[in-house]
Amino acid sequence: MPQPQKVLLLVPLGSPTPVLLRELEGPISLQLGLSSVVSKQSLPAPAYAFNKDRGQYHCNAIMRRLVTLLEPGQSMVLGVTDVDLFVPDSPFVLGEADRESKSAVMSLFRLRQGADGEQLRRRLQVEAVHQAGHLVGLSYCEDSRCVMFFAQTPQDCDRKQMSLCNNCRNELNKLNR
Repeated sequence: MPQPQKVLLLVPLGSPTPVLLRELEGPISLQLGLSSVVSKQSLPAPAYAFNKDRGQYHCNAIMRRLVTLLEPGQSMVLGVTDVDLFVPDSPFVLGEADRESKSAVMSLFRLRQGADGEQLRRRLQVEAVHQAGHLVGLSYCEDSRCVMFFAQTPQDCDRKQMSLCNNCRNELNKLNR
């Protein structure tokens, strides 16, 4: 018997619009087989997660808040914001995912660097598929063209394909059994 399709809740935090989030649905569905729904409520920028010493926003605080938005039938959540994100051991991150809590957050802040509208949209889609990939159980990939490769710069996102490499696709198939 096929498993029920997993549903990813997409939540705008701050200025990202529901229209922008809807542009993430197709790639996430195509690459990972996940159904997405854009949250009916847009949240304000995550001031509660601001670290004044760093001038950045702590991913874990944001993800803890995002988990509380899940409704029955939704299995995971991805927040999209435009503030500069960090985790303690890095100068910044483009996004972060926590498999245990099934929550993730990503930001346009660094992805905007040197990008026109079309390039920014592609970077966002690549990063959204990447973070959602972690939520369904995929790990980082060594293949710099795979969407699951760990991007440290916006240019890394530009080099990645929107799709999973064969190894990651096989891993996803195992996870979905």
